[in-house]
Amino acid sequence: MTPHPKIGAIVETYLSVADAEAPGLVEGLYLEGSAALGDYQPETSDVDFVAVTTEPPAPGVLERIHTRLGAHPFQGIYLTWDDLGHDPAELGERPQAEGSRLNRRGEPNPVTWHTLARHGLTCRGPKPEELEIWNDPAVLAAWIDGNLGRYWRRLVTRASHLVSPWGLTCLGGYGTVWVVTGVSRLHYTLATGEIASKTAAALHALETFPERWHRVVNEALRLRRDDSAQPSLAGLVSGLAEHFGTPRRSLYGSPFERRRDVLEFADQVITAGHRLYQARGD
Repeated sequence: MTPHPKIGAIVETYLSVADAEAPGLVEGLYLEGSAALGDYQPETSDVDFVAVTTEPPAPGVLERIHTRLGAHPFQGIYLTWDDLGHDPAELGERPQAEGSRLNRRGEPNPVTWHTLARHGLTCRGPKPEELEIWNDPAVLAAWIDGNLGRYWRRLVTRASHLVSPWGLTCLGGYGTVWVVTGVSRLHYTLATGEIASKTAAALHALETFPERWHRVVNEALRLRRDDSAQPSLAGLVSGLAEHFGTPRRSLYGSPFERRRDVLEFADQVITAGHRLYQARGD
């Protein structure tokens, strides 16, 4: 069962292609991400999957499947049934796909295991609760704390330079949603041990952080609910126009003012997240 007709169509297309190319290969198919967390936006969300096989797929098979699949917003990881019972840090590289592109050197992370175990939607195979899926809250928290530094702190530092890819992206709606909800999701997990959707994480931020940051969080929520913030030049231009149209849709008068709040908010949340982790004493 899938929560939106578009998801169902994408899953049906994928399974028909996979079964035609390699009959019996995909024994389990599960959805995670926004589809599993009740926050799927049909225009801007990807469909995140975990595909399960008995043995690692032979060279070339997955490449053919995803070439035939084309540019569907379908991204995820290929694991074996045995993989599900192990710490992803012990597994090494596993194939990861994004539409027609396949990366055989993908790095699994514990968020996938925890989301699958607690929220995974079954498209094929036994239900997650019937499986032995690895789950270690301390390892998850350590990975989240590391990701705040490895990925998010570096992103914010790069974005502080306006004439840079992320500096320009953060002028638009996509960058606002990605950064504000991204750091808030990790803070939520460190605070609660649970996995949050983008929308739930933003609501958590409204309850957790001072009123000084409410405008930028509400801006991210507005953009998320509008389902229009795309990671493209057209999306950037459309997002900039929201500040100057009549009526003005943005909560900000200037994209530069919003970008400043996005990056300063992220800095605050990253610092607060590290403090939460240090206070755990794991």
